[in-house]
Parts: sequence; structure tokens; C-alpha cells
Amino acid sequence: MDKGATIVIDLGKTLSKVSLWTRDGRMVDRHVRPNRLVTAEGVRRLDVEGIGAWLVETLARFAAHPVERIIPVGHGAGVVALVDGALAFPPLDYEQVIPADVMAAYRAERDPFALTGSPALPDGLNIGSQLYWLERLHPEAMARATLLPWAQYWAWLLTGRAVSEVTSLGCHSDLWCPAEADFAPMARRLGWADRFAPVVRAADVVGTLTAQMAEATGLSPRVEVLAGLHDSNAALLAARGFAEIAGNEATVLSTGTWFIGMRLPAEPVDTASLPEARDCLVNVDAYGRPAPSARFMGGREIETLIEIDTRRVDIKPDQPALLAAVPQVLAADTMILPTIAAGCGPFPQGRFDFRNRPDDWYQRRAAACLYAALVADVSLSLIGSKERVLVEGRFAEAEVFVRALAALRPDCAIYTANAHNDVSFGALRLVDPELRPAGELVRVVPLDQDLTRYRARWAAQVEALAA
Repeated sequence: MDKGATIVIDLGKTLSKVSLWTRDGRMVDRHVRPNRLVTAEGVRRLDVEGIGAWLVETLARFAAHPVERIIPVGHGAGVVALVDGALAFPPLDYEQVIPADVMAAYRAERDPFALTGSPALPDGLNIGSQLYWLERLHPEAMARATLLPWAQYWAWLLTGRAVSEVTSLGCHSDLWCPAEADFAPMARRLGWADRFAPVVRAADVVGTLTAQMAEATGLSPRVEVLAGLHDSNAALLAARGFAEIAGNEATVLSTGTWFIGMRLPAEPVDTASLPEARDCLVNVDAYGRPAPSARFMGGREIETLIEIDTRRVDIKPDQPALLAAVPQVLAADTMILPTIAAGCGPFPQGRFDFRNRPDDWYQRRAAACLYAALVADVSLSLIGSKERVLVEGRFAEAEVFVRALAALRPDCAIYTANAHNDVSFGALRLVDPELRPAGELVRVVPLDQDLTRYRARWAAQVEALAA
């Protein structure tokens, strides 16, 4: 390998991934680990210890390569507390239920959505709600703690220097004002803003590997570590590498555990008018600019529908059979009504129902894809998405999903890319913004079936359930 290799650490909610890249943007190797559920005293925690041990072992596999830098990427709903240069306690899992009295008291402290672009979300999906509860669980440690987002924790582990970064602080945290590019009033009033590590840019070099980390991994102590960023924002950076997306009105729909639509408006838009109660929010991109966004837990919902131990909806050999099942699903008026992940998405109070559930395995999975497309269509409309949408991530390969979305949005060009590591490639573009993704965008061909009547019946039943 030529000099200049980069390692990207992508620590999502479901999977941890480490990949090795050449300077010109070619992936050389990749390792993946499913994240474990960890509980301590009945409280769900992120598996920081298990991920850390695996990370050191995985980095050691790349010691023979001329690695120059490491870039951490992480999900946006994790916060870590350091005390006296060490982890104070394992960070909360954002799906941990917060006691009702604590959540009620916290909600009374929150700033208006018009200021933060951050909706009131369940469990610990707002970082502010985690901090509020953690101050009651660990009062002494929290009073002295240095706080930093999940992605930047890994930069600290590697370098010993604690920093924060805006894409994570601006990801439905309740802590950031996108328009002001500064901490929200609540974060200052409750003292959290002063406890967060200094805010730097995603592309800033935090430092080099500590002597202990260099020895444990076999990597050079001269390896630089960048601050890194939120995973969906990394996908946004990757998408901007395509000529069709860069500088144009476009939306990137990132698909994984969460389906997150992030709009790149050609002209400034009024983000204060987004419907807070329907899981719309304002993300902040790697350059500090507001990005109108909407999301739902699409990957989790699909896995729940098809059962996680069955064949996935995106597996390539099954695509013809899944497409062939669509006419039967439509003819039987099989449909899934939201919401499966309660409290999330554009129908947070919706009551899940699987109408005319088929016995056929392929039809059930096809119905799950149609459901995801219907909900994605609604979410995209809520943020004013138009002209072009790039679907990236795992479910871009689920043909029923992407082709149904194209059928539902005939006035919009729906694209997929033949890249399988959009998040990691986006992180690389922090180093070299001129990098262009391999291959071209592929325009999605809509389903042969007209979904107009199906969508209308689905929408009517959703409305009837809500009445």
C-alpha cells in the first residue's frame, strides 16, 4: 500500500466497524462487531469496555500498514463523562427508559424547538435528558466531570485529549442552537456548557496516539487522530462528493437502525416551522450549517417485522422474489400501520397494526419494505424534500423499498450509489474534500405497480387510528 493510509472507526448503535483506506479513497480492509447490550444495576449502558478491547485488537491488525491518521465516527445520542482523566462510569444507552418524574422535570427545563431544532424525544435520545438523569445517578462524578460526545470519546481514548464537536452536539441533543452556532440557554443555565470539552471542528487534529495506545496496537506514535463526527453527517459528506448532489437541492436518506433524511436546501429555509412532534429536527453539518432533518427507526422496525433471525430484506439473491411478491401484497390489501418503534417517526403516537398479514415469507418482507417506503415518503415531505434524494446505507440495496419510494415520489429523482461504506468515505472527505466516490449514482426505476391508491388507503387508515 502507498503511504497515507487512514483508519475510520464507525461506532454505531447496532454495529462497530473499523475500515482501512488508501489516500485516494480505496477501502483495503474492514472489520465489524455487533454491539452487546450491557446492563449495570438494571440500567442499560453502552458497551464501552467491550468495544474498546475489540478496537485495540482490530487496530493492531493494521500495524503493518503505513497508517497516518484515524477518524472516529459515532451515533449522535451518546455522552461520556471523564473524571481525573478516566471514564467516570459507562455511558447510558439511549434506549434506556428514564424515570417518569425525572423526565417530567427535565422537560420543564428544555428550550423551545425554535431555538434548538431539537424535538422532545423518548428515553435518552436527547443528550440533555441523559445528563439530567446522570446528575441524579452519579452526582459527585457529574459535578467534576468533563463531558464529551460519543465519537469524541474514542478520540480521547486514542490521544488522551478531550474535545467536543458540533455535529454531535447539534444532533437532537437539546444542547445546541444551530442558528447561533453555540450552546443553548438551558445548557448554560444548568452548567453543562462549561463542562463540555472544548468545541473543535470535525477535521481538526486532536493529537497523536498515546505511548500506551501505540504500544498496544503496534501503530506509530505519530499517527494523528481527528476529532471526527456524527455518522449521518459523515454520510452527508460522502453524498456531497457526487456532482449530482454537491451544491444542488438534494436530500440524503441515510438508512440503518435509523432512517434519517437530511436536506441540503439550495436556498435558506425556515427551520423553526418544522413539525417538532413528528420527529423532525435540525441537524448541524460538518461545516456548522443547519440541515432540516426527519427520521424514524426504519431498520429496527423492519427487523421487528421480519424477525431479526430471518433473511434480511436487502440480501441480493432474494431481490427478484421480493419484487415478485409486491403484486400479491397489493392485491390482498396487506399493509402495516405505524408506529412500531413507539414515540419515534412522523407518527409517534400511532398504533401499530399488520393488516391482512400474509403467511408467505417473501410477501411479509415485501410488505415491510412498502411500509418503510410509505413512512420515508411522509418524513421527506415534512422537511420539504424535492428534486433529488440519495438513499445510502444498508437498505439502499432493498429494491422493493427504494423502487417503492421512487414510485411514491414521481417528481423526484431517487438515486442509490454503488458504494457500501458511505459513512466511512464521508469521514475521509474531512481530510480531502476533493475525493470523489467510486462509481456513479444510479437512478432508481419505480415499481411497475401504481401505489397511488395503496398510499391513499394506508393514509386513511393511519388517520382513522389516530382519531
